[in-house]
Amino acid sequence: MLPWKRTLRPLAALLLTAAVAVVPAASARASDAPGSGWNDYTCKPSAAHPRPVVLVHGTLGNSVDNWLGLAPYLKTRGYCVYSLDYGQLPGVPLFHGLGPIDRSAGQLAVFVDKVLAATGAARADLVGHSQGGMMPRYYLKFLGGAAKVNALVGIAPDNHGTDLDGLTRLLPYFPGTEDLLKATTPGLADQITGSAFLTELNAGGDTVPGVRYTVIASRYDEVVTPWRTQYLSGSGVRNVLLQDLCPLDLSEHLAIGLFDRIAFHEVANALDPAHATATTCASAGS
Repeated sequence: MLPWKRTLRPLAALLLTAAVAVVPAASARASDAPGSGWNDYTCKPSAAHPRPVVLVHGTLGNSVDNWLGLAPYLKTRGYCVYSLDYGQLPGVPLFHGLGPIDRSAGQLAVFVDKVLAATGAARADLVGHSQGGMMPRYYLKFLGGAAKVNALVGIAPDNHGTDLDGLTRLLPYFPGTEDLLKATTPGLADQITGSAFLTELNAGGDTVPGVRYTVIASRYDEVVTPWRTQYLSGSGVRNVLLQDLCPLDLSEHLAIGLFDRIAFHEVANALDPAHATATTCASAGS
């Protein structure tokens, strides 16, 4: 192998990892939820909000750092809110969502059962960022989740994969790079447009009956590209472009999930459509 190819192989893998990743500050241990009532297994859903909300982090996120903005936002509005860690790799703390996505969906299935048992609710609502907005679709479609989930809200989800602004199309020029990704970080390889996982996931349609789907996307997303591939087709789907709600919102892939209160307002609308209010630029202060 030529020396420059040996150099670029790990570099290409590193670039792919960095580009797909949601890398929040690792400021808290993923096993500990903040003391705000989030991940409180004594919480009982109210008549106003009868379903618990399960938050599903993105690639390289975790159950705490990905939700320091949205979890308290929902909790203060009366929801029972829970979050899980999934897709862990041995010896890699805090940065999760790297394991095979079908196995991660199995972890989600176990966690939803735990939440439903604790709260006494018949069904849950799911809200996910990036991979966390796409991975639950495997649970819904193949692991019996449709009977236990009322709604899935995806914030910048890579529902049909990503080409990372064309970067993934360079992989064939660096032999072995894609195999390296599959071997070391299968959760990343699964998210590349055209992967075997995504082909299976999307075969036969994007949705399953009985579940409401909302996709919240930003035209400035630089990770899930082209951004329109985030959208779903099928019954019970609502696709939302953040800039249609507020043209001044410049949030990209990280910001839309971590602290964009316009996106948060639209999440709340998706969870309780009967009491939805207009999402505008003014929602940033709500």
